[in-house]
Formats: sequence, structure tokens, C-alpha cells
Amino acid sequence: MSVAKELNRARSQRAPMTGDRPWHGQCSLQLISKTTADDLQSRLTVHQSQCTAPLKLQRAKLDDDGRCQLPLLHTAGGLVGGDQLSVKVKAEADSRGLVTSVAAQKVYGSVGRSKQHPKGRWASQECHFELATNADLEWLPQELVVFQGGLYKQRMQVELQPKASFLCAEVVRLGRTAAGETLSEGAWRSSLEICRQTPIGRQWELVDQLELNSEVLQSLHGMGTKPVFGSFVWAAPDPLTAEVMETLLKNCRTDRANLEGSMACGGLDQGLVARYIGPSSQAARQWFSRLWARTRQLRQLSIPQPPREWPLQEEGTF
Repeated sequence: MSVAKELNRARSQRAPMTGDRPWHGQCSLQLISKTTADDLQSRLTVHQSQCTAPLKLQRAKLDDDGRCQLPLLHTAGGLVGGDQLSVKVKAEADSRGLVTSVAAQKVYGSVGRSKQHPKGRWASQECHFELATNADLEWLPQELVVFQGGLYKQRMQVELQPKASFLCAEVVRLGRTAAGETLSEGAWRSSLEICRQTPIGRQWELVDQLELNSEVLQSLHGMGTKPVFGSFVWAAPDPLTAEVMETLLKNCRTDRANLEGSMACGGLDQGLVARYIGPSSQAARQWFSRLWARTRQLRQLSIPQPPREWPLQEEGTF
């Protein structure tokens, strides 16, 4: 399908009253831990939510360990210039949740497509995550594809209480390379801020700001013409000893075997960060899925169960 046809299809799914005006979709989600009726020692997580178009939460699923899997659907078929998405998640004490997306997200080109905005308009997403003590949240959306001339920026703010765990992974494709498309004047921006409340006050765990554009994509000191970028971050519930961190990093590097692309990982003061640059979204997803399993294993949690919405690839791959 051509870019023009896809863009028209996305616009046609808007409510008639909105026309071509930007859309602001919102999703507010609360995760609540409860004991089961059969076993007061067992816990499961339920949710309460409120969404506005074009965001919609589909039916939740419970993992074997009581974790709540929640697939978030963007019904418009893609983002056009000026669209905004807002996602807020509040995870109460002892809750466990996994929030994913139903399909890959598309960001259509806006540069040079409007006389009113010849330089294009940014599509944006704001995410705010608030995790109480012992809460465990995994944010694992599927791939984001920035079309030629697409402009997309995202800001994620994470507030953690003691012993809370937050894990996120993102895979971004710059241009539709299968169609011979480049990023051109498009760009992708990301800001991730993770802060934790400690006995001595509020402490920053990670501030990560990135921008990828055509210049970075082509630069030998940037992407080196490789169109796929991936980022994986885990803020652990407790500090990791030097021995545990050394073993974790060794295993994560071993997990790169038989995957194409450049992959690197390193330790945070209390967690892990990993990057992928290469030609393959699948390779990035496979490596990050293996790292995801490592973090679960380290906490003696169940093996990750891939959501039903994810493509059928390597076991546990998103």
C-alpha cells in the first residue's frame, strides 16, 4: 500500500467531527494487587482504566503468576503530524503488570505535505509511570516505524518507590527500508527519566535523551546507515552486587549469539541498559527478549509469556 493510501486510511478512521485536526488520545491505567479467594498467599493483579479515542485497551490476560497483561490498541492506524498520545500508569503496591501494543506503530511523513506547516508537525507521546513499593511494571510496545519525513517525539517519566521494578524496551525503524525509503527530513526524539524515592530523598537513576535524524542515520559515528535502533532499560528493585552484575552482563553478551547487528550493554547503579543498532527489527526483539528473561530469572519470577498480540517468532519475542 502506498504512503498516500495509508495516510488517507488513517485519516478516514478519525471521527467525522475531527476532520484533519490533530487527535489527542489518552489512556489512564491503575494496577491493583489482590489476594485470590482460594489461596490468601497468592496474589493477582487487576486493573481499572479509562481511555479516549484513538486509544483503547483490549481484553486483559493473567499470566500464571498473576501478572496482568494489557494490550493497548491505537485504532487510527498510525500517527499524523500534530497527533498526541498520553499514557498514565499507576501501579499500586505489590502489583505486577505488562503493558504492550497490539501492533507496530506508524508515524506518517509530515514534512513538505502541508502549505500551512511546510516544515512538518511533530506527533508526540507522553508517558508517566508511577510505581509504589514492590510494584513491577514492564512496558514493551511493538516496533515503531517512522516513515520518510515523519516527526515523532516521546517523553517517559518514571517515578519509583523503594523495591519497585520498571523494565522497558523499544525498537525503532527509521524509514521503510523494504520499500527503498529513507528517513529524509524526518526525526525521532526520545527522553526517558527514571527517579526513585529513597530514605535520603529523591534520587535520579537514569536520564536518557536521544535524537535520531538523517544525519545521524548516515554518519559512521552514528547509525552507520543501519535503519534499526533499539533501547532496553531495567531499573531493578534492589541494588545488584558486583558479582551479580558481572554475571548478568556476561550472560547478556552471550545472548547476542547468532544475531546480526551491533549490541552493547552496561550496568546502572541499580539495573541494566542495552542498545541495538543494525538492520533487523527481529534481531533487536530477540536479544531484548533474552535480556527480559534474564531479569525475570534473576528475581526468581516466571519465564516471560509472550502476549498473544506479538508476532510468532522466537519464543518470548516482541
